[in-house]
Order: sequence, then C-alpha cells, then structure tokens
Amino acid sequence: MKNEDSNLEKFWEKPLSELDAQEWELLCDGCGRCCLKKFADDASEEIFYTRIVCRYFEQDSHRCCCYEERTKRVPECLDVKKMDMQFVNWMPDTCAYRLRFQDKDLFDWHPLLAGSREKMESENIAITGKVISEEYVHPEGFEEHIIRWVKA
Repeated sequence: MKNEDSNLEKFWEKPLSELDAQEWELLCDGCGRCCLKKFADDASEEIFYTRIVCRYFEQDSHRCCCYEERTKRVPECLDVKKMDMQFVNWMPDTCAYRLRFQDKDLFDWHPLLAGSREKMESENIAITGKVISEEYVHPEGFEEHIIRWVKA
C-alpha cells in the first residue's frame, strides 16, 4: 500500500491543518482504538479504555459502518477533524492524528510507513478480535471491561 503518488509522498509529515480531505482520511491507520468506549475518573481525570467497541465498528473492514453520519448516530463520537485539540488525550497514544498534533512522528508500524497493516497487527495495535460490541454490555458494567493495552 505504499503510495507512489508524489503529491501524497510524506504528506503525513505536514501539519494537520494543511492536509486535504484525502490525506486526512489516509492518515488513519484503521486500528479502531478510537472506537473503544472510554471514561474519565472524575477525581483524577485519568482516562480508562474498555474492550467495549462502538456498535457501528466493523471488525472485518476495520471501519465504521456509518462513518459519514457517525456523529449523528453517536453524539459522543469524536470527530477528530472538528475536535478541539485540547481534548486530544481522548485519543489513543498511538493515534496518528494525536501524534501529528503533538508534532511527533508516526510509529514505524503505521500502514503509511510499513506499506500494509501486517506490522500494525503483529504489534497488536488493531482491536480486531479483542473487543465486544456495546450492544452486549450494560452501560453500568463498562468498568468491568477496563483494559490496559491502550493508553490515553
């Protein structure tokens, strides 16, 4: 999947504000971590990730099945393009958008650098096979599903 188009070459090094729509979408690695349900501890403000994934995340395609209307169906869904970047800590620490906002390089497993999803999957970054849909979990039981393999 290495991009041969010279216009897109190393676009991921540009500031987020300079990305066009295609570059913006390509920056996403498709790991699904942003689709995990999370909550913050009121006292410490620490963010906890759960293994519970949004009902609209399709594990087979690694994408949201209602991407264009996701924020209408799920009002708490983070639209990174419109998100106030002061809330970037709600994105996983591996997120390309978060990394670029913080002026950091992408990890070498990112599909744009590695050329495919294989290295990302071998590094256990993708959520596929490790999650349960929110449809099957009572909202008051989310705390029982806290994970440690994703950090904010």
